[in-house]
Amino acid sequence: MKRAMKAMVLTGHGGLDKYEWREDWPRPEPGPMEALIRVGACGLNNTDVNTRTGWYSRTVTEATTGDSHAEVDETDPTWGGRPIRFPRIQGADAVGEVVAVGAGADSALLGRRVMVDGWQRDWSDPENLDKARYFGSEIDGGFAEYAKCDARSVAVVDSGLTDAELATFSCSYTTAEGMLNRANVGAGDTVLVPGASGGVGGALVQLARRRRARVIAMASEAKHADVARLGPDAIVPRAPKDLRDALRGERVTVVADVVGGSGWPELIDILERGGRYTCSGAIAGPIVRFDLRPFYLRDLTFTGSTVVPSHVLRDLVGYIERGEVRPVLAATWPLAELREAQRAFIDKRHVGNIVVVP
Repeated sequence: MKRAMKAMVLTGHGGLDKYEWREDWPRPEPGPMEALIRVGACGLNNTDVNTRTGWYSRTVTEATTGDSHAEVDETDPTWGGRPIRFPRIQGADAVGEVVAVGAGADSALLGRRVMVDGWQRDWSDPENLDKARYFGSEIDGGFAEYAKCDARSVAVVDSGLTDAELATFSCSYTTAEGMLNRANVGAGDTVLVPGASGGVGGALVQLARRRRARVIAMASEAKHADVARLGPDAIVPRAPKDLRDALRGERVTVVADVVGGSGWPELIDILERGGRYTCSGAIAGPIVRFDLRPFYLRDLTFTGSTVVPSHVLRDLVGYIERGEVRPVLAATWPLAELREAQRAFIDKRHVGNIVVVP
């Protein structure tokens, strides 16, 4: 096995020029309890963009644009609460074949196709949220020919889907499942999903339907036909003049949001008494106008969701293998063209997930 590999390396906070294509990057070697994966495909996510630009810094108040934030420096935290260290290989949604394992790792993984859990745990205390690190953020990820991770943080998947199709799932669908778990979504709920054309939004539609909830998707009208294929019960415009009118009497019990932005107060206003708002993103802007009165007078519950329990990835693999969710692969790009792929991702003209292959 060769000792060097091709990789797209992030050299610092900034614009797309901070990505450096390398064909001589040292191939990682698996340590104790680690697995080495030959990457077949890796999905793109907002985390890649936000980490590159420094968007997670408290100094940033604007929407996710993909542009550099000049005021951000190496002391600013990532979403994990720690400053990111460069150089860094990003890419959370890695799928591939296990080609080597370190001492103590399960040798039965060799030759198996696996999905990597974005959340790399401290396995002496796996549910401790403060000890979790993110694959492709605090540690190197899948934008390379090879990646290593804790062997206990991969899930073997038995599916006829391609690597590229499987690479649409891990980050988006575990994020969505974590949100729905936190909001305790089930039959009898009506879930409103802003940003339903995106990776997490589309996952929310499918996973909420899997729980037998009624689902209302919000998306730009040009994307309604594609969003309809995800199976929502109704679709409304992304930014209607009056959201309550657009809902036509629907009684919303849960808002599952990754959008935020200026339309946020309307999302809270349409929640039924005792409703739940769950959030795992703010791509339209993190600073919102929050009136405490609807929150307490209507007995609402708000939950944030980032680190998911350790069982969620394996639950998701079960859904995939049983055909209970399906991939929405928008486009596949060569890893060497990650800059162009990320620009397409930021432009948001697609429905579903964009994937790169080495």
